[in-house]
Amino acid sequence: MTSRPVLAVLALAFNALVWGLSWWPLRQLDADGLHPLWATACVFTLATVVLTLISPSGWRHFQQHPQLWWLMAASGLTNVGFNWAVTTGDVVRVVLLFYLMPTWSLLLAWWLLGERPTRGALARLGLALLGVILVLKTPDSPLPLPQDLPDVLALLSGFCFALTNIWLLRLQHASESSRMLAMFGGGAFMALACAVLATWTGVIPALNVVQPNMAQAATTWAPYVAGLSVAFLVSNFTLQYGAARLSAHATAMVMMSEVVFASVSSVALGASALTWRIGLGGGMIVLAALLASHTHTPKDTTP
Repeated sequence: MTSRPVLAVLALAFNALVWGLSWWPLRQLDADGLHPLWATACVFTLATVVLTLISPSGWRHFQQHPQLWWLMAASGLTNVGFNWAVTTGDVVRVVLLFYLMPTWSLLLAWWLLGERPTRGALARLGLALLGVILVLKTPDSPLPLPQDLPDVLALLSGFCFALTNIWLLRLQHASESSRMLAMFGGGAFMALACAVLATWTGVIPALNVVQPNMAQAATTWAPYVAGLSVAFLVSNFTLQYGAARLSAHATAMVMMSEVVFASVSSVALGASALTWRIGLGGGMIVLAALLASHTHTPKDTTP
């Protein structure tokens, strides 16, 4: 019994690692001419095809569990917003704004799951948010409010990720294959729909499939797309394992370790600068996540 929460925390930490490092291949694809919306559509379409071949019966569970469609929408919008934001915005800022998500998660869990936050949960939330503020606020910068499109996308994707965790908890009795198909199918459908809409409205450049160097470009894209598909497939399994065994706000707090992974990797590769505020704030976020890993909040099971 005592090992299950520990394994759940480790599973969520692995998922956070994958997403914390995902900005780099997405930026490589963007530099090679594949916009993050199209890249997300390619990655999740490939993953959805693989899942369908492995477990085609998963789609039939959508009739028994129509809430899977809500999971599909929430997960798809999470991927669209986060991938677009982390590719075009400042990596650390985007990830930190995304991880205002525990605020949404705490409120949504109270409303949808009947999880009343304890004083300890509120204290850990306050500690983590204080860390976020320290990292975002510098003497020369404004208050941590949305400044541009990546900021808005990061906030919206964080809200959608909180919803994703809620739906995973509510659908834990649905088959694992149906949940995975919902999440990856949502990423494919939402990304493709947003890419087409954004291209039609002129927000992003069109994907010119008839240009002479498209075949060469596709060859360059293929390793990144395939690698991301595999990484996201594995990390999705670990997310479902962990989120189904921890309370919603404990899940949110552990997943905030993605901030550390993204910050360290972006600093190491020259995409961000490390300051004392980032170090101190990141330390507070890690401490809050570690404290959450030792807490398994019981859920209110009343209707």
